[in-house]
Amino acid sequence: MRSVSIVIPCFNEVATVERLIDAVLAAPLPEKEVIVVDDASTDGTRELIERKIEPRVARVIYHDRNGGKGAALRSGFGAATGDIVLIQDADLEYDPRDYEKLLAPILEDKADVVFGSRFTGGESHRVFFFWHSIANRLLTLLSNMLTDLNLTDMEVCYKAFRREVLQKITIEEDRFGFEPEITAKVARLGCRIYEVGISYAGRTYGEGKKIGWRDAVRAVWCILKYNLFRR
Repeated sequence: MRSVSIVIPCFNEVATVERLIDAVLAAPLPEKEVIVVDDASTDGTRELIERKIEPRVARVIYHDRNGGKGAALRSGFGAATGDIVLIQDADLEYDPRDYEKLLAPILEDKADVVFGSRFTGGESHRVFFFWHSIANRLLTLLSNMLTDLNLTDMEVCYKAFRREVLQKITIEEDRFGFEPEITAKVARLGCRIYEVGISYAGRTYGEGKKIGWRDAVRAVWCILKYNLFRR
């Protein structure tokens, strides 16, 4: 088994981050490096991390100001030392018990990058908001048209990379534009990309969901920017 760095961007997740860390540490990976990036949380998350989580993980990075998911991942990727780097959100929408299937194509030397998918396979998932589902599919369709990939879920959190792939990429987006940006850039590198079905327990806005319509508009711009204007 190759070493795996699990990068966890975190902003205002005091209600879930400790249980998430429990699940990550319990995941059946013999050699894992857990890196938490607190993106200037204001709800007590930072204090909880300092008190209960920092002693249990390989590294915690604290941002002085909120930069967004892309900014947090940029910091986490820079600190990662594992052969494989995997993204894990700090909420409980994604289940670390899916790590084995997510990593399998890389460990079997079939893939350089693996995307999870909430839309394929027989795994359980909480019923989506209808318009969120439509927006995800439309963004994925637009991305596929320009990358010539056939992904089903470009916006998914669960993505795993050989570390050498990430070392060839500079992450520019600070917020959720990271997803279309990284998709465009791994496609341009000619990476072997696989997709596997994952379970999903989506949250409502009342439960802490953060992504909104402005992020969808930005995602459209990022799809065009990184596929058409950066060739």
